[in-house]
Amino acid sequence: MTDAFPFQFREGMIWVEVQPAHSSNVLHFIVDSGAQVSVINLRVARQLRVTDGVPAVVRGVKSGAVGYWPEYLKAHLGKTALPTDYLAVNLDELSQACHGDVDGLIGEDFFQQHVVRIDFTAREIRLLPSVTAEAGDIVLPMKTGGGRLRAPVTINSGKMQWFRVDTGCASPLQWVDQGTPPPFGPRQIAVGLSQVSMPLIQTSIRLGSIEFKDVQTGLQENRLFAGEDGLLGSGLMSRFSVVTIASSARCLILQTNSQPASSASSPKR
Repeated sequence: MTDAFPFQFREGMIWVEVQPAHSSNVLHFIVDSGAQVSVINLRVARQLRVTDGVPAVVRGVKSGAVGYWPEYLKAHLGKTALPTDYLAVNLDELSQACHGDVDGLIGEDFFQQHVVRIDFTAREIRLLPSVTAEAGDIVLPMKTGGGRLRAPVTINSGKMQWFRVDTGCASPLQWVDQGTPPPFGPRQIAVGLSQVSMPLIQTSIRLGSIEFKDVQTGLQENRLFAGEDGLLGSGLMSRFSVVTIASSARCLILQTNSQPASSASSPKR
């Protein structure tokens, strides 16, 4: 039997309600497959009297912070238990950028344990017992390991590159292209641990057999980690009706048989 729960899609982010044990307060988490581990806002951890872990340096897009790892917390999403080890870090700047309190992030460690089906049309997440693909679905291979999920993307008819599958990235795409000079056009506010200004260009993006023209793409100056050329965000994935992230099967399944969802606000990270 699969577990299913609703989500809100706003500010380009996937928001869900999380119920911690031993508390009646509902927490508001962002589903963030780009985060290597699940995260709890340091302020919320203090309120829940979670014990401090060991200080750790946290890296984001053009940003960094000091967090504490691990913080132990029992919590549920629907009927499903979430990972119990969390990184505690200050998410207040992220909350300001998202115009709402971000109590935590459900990270890649959750995706390691489940086949996660995100239905942008029905605004529902379903955890599947196995991987299923239908005729007409786009099935992309994924590289896993090191707390990262990476899928192949082709930009401007160039060579295939590997991008982190990042549901916590609200923009369509962020690209590390050392050969593209920074444009003098508009700049986008990127959301990581803080707000970051990022130059934008228009690109053509191919995912499998589907090509998108004139995609607003942010330019990152440097790679966060070796082996990835940027971030594939919810701003592009939400153009598909259903996205299934299957870490165990190392595949990303994109379904196009109904109208894609749209966010109520302009994307941010």
